[in-house]
Amino acid sequence: MSKLYFRYGAMNCGKSTALMQVMHNYEERGMQAMIIKPFTDTKGGDQVVSRLGIAKKVDLLIKPEENVIEAVNIWKQAHGSIQCILVDEVQFLKSDQIDQLFEIAVTGHIPVICYGLRTDFSMKGFEGSQRLLLLAHSLEELKTICRCGRKAILNGRKINGEFVFEGEQVAIDGENQVEYESLCANCYFEYKEMKVRK
Repeated sequence: MSKLYFRYGAMNCGKSTALMQVMHNYEERGMQAMIIKPFTDTKGGDQVVSRLGIAKKVDLLIKPEENVIEAVNIWKQAHGSIQCILVDEVQFLKSDQIDQLFEIAVTGHIPVICYGLRTDFSMKGFEGSQRLLLLAHSLEELKTICRCGRKAILNGRKINGEFVFEGEQVAIDGENQVEYESLCANCYFEYKEMKVRK
């Protein structure tokens, strides 16, 4: 049976780079994999972009109201069979779209490997990630470090270089002076306390 995988980690842990490596492995063996990205993630447009400077064109940009099963089936009709589906920034998908990816893996016999964040900058779960944590056959944490050297598990949002702890859940890295930094829990709370004192 094919499985639904969720590979998660804080910002800068190499999720997009790992996805592109898996894609390369399939291509190198003459197998067809496809890349899906939520339409919500405007960074890179129709490409998956790694902080290492490499990019790969996406096969499907999925809108919030779109049925993933139908979109994949249409793509397959045009391009042939698929040996693997790779999903970047999966946290932006809706809960029912995660259910559809689960169904593709189980009944369509296609491995689905998802990469994304568990939580946002205010430690709240993303809809897609929360559903994946319940359904995925396999969970794997991709690790990175905080500026202090400890393991980073949280994502700090900066606007104009300053950490912020309130705002909309979705603000894309690199747009409107928004940046993200992976933080350990200790540093996250230290920056939050400093913000309160100001």
